Amino acid sequence: MTKAELIAVMAEEAEITKAAAAKALDAYVETVAKELKKNGRIGLVGFGAFSVVKRKAREGRNPQTGKKIKIPAKKVVKFKVGKSLAAKVK
Repeated sequence: MTKAELIAVMAEEAEITKAAAAKALDAYVETVAKELKKNGRIGLVGFGAFSVVKRKAREGRNPQTGKKIKIPAKKVVKFKVGKSLAAKVK
């Protein structure tokens, strides 16, 4: 599903305009990003939890040449699905 398709579905389900749905989605994404940067975790009961974790530096291989490369440490966002969402997907 693309962002445009998601906005269309949100607008239809909430009975609002696509512009309002787009504004709401953008606000949600921006808020999640700010909160993850600030506190490192957001939990939505029944949906899931976003968290920031540190990945250690490691050694990898260039798939084209097979040459060893160093992959630097970095922070990544992880998502753990909630029980309600997991049950709906089954």
